[in-house]
Amino acid sequence: MIVSDEQKVSAAVIHSPEVRNVTMKVLIGEKEGWADHVMRVFELGPDGHTPRHRHPWPHINYILDGTGTLFMDGREHPLQSGGYAYVPAGVEHQFRSAGQGAFRFICIVPKEGHK
Repeated sequence: MIVSDEQKVSAAVIHSPEVRNVTMKVLIGEKEGWADHVMRVFELGPDGHTPRHRHPWPHINYILDGTGTLFMDGREHPLQSGGYAYVPAGVEHQFRSAGQGAFRFICIVPKEGHK
């Protein structure tokens, strides 16, 4: 069992040529007792983006702050605070920040999706 605050979790900078201005915090995973899934918070700064990619697991996303887009199904879907998205397994996707502030979202994946 865990009860905590996101502000107490250190952010890891994502280093990849396909990623720009992105950090990730792991809030709940195997270490905290959730053996099958991982809940992370991603923060994309101005002009930030994740890679355009696909993988064999789905994920669930909930937008905490800011504005951005989700490329999925061959088009850009606008997202803002309070929005959510389900990305099925095998679907090409990419998140992009669209504002000047941080674009923050929760991303829950099965444990094999957390590298």
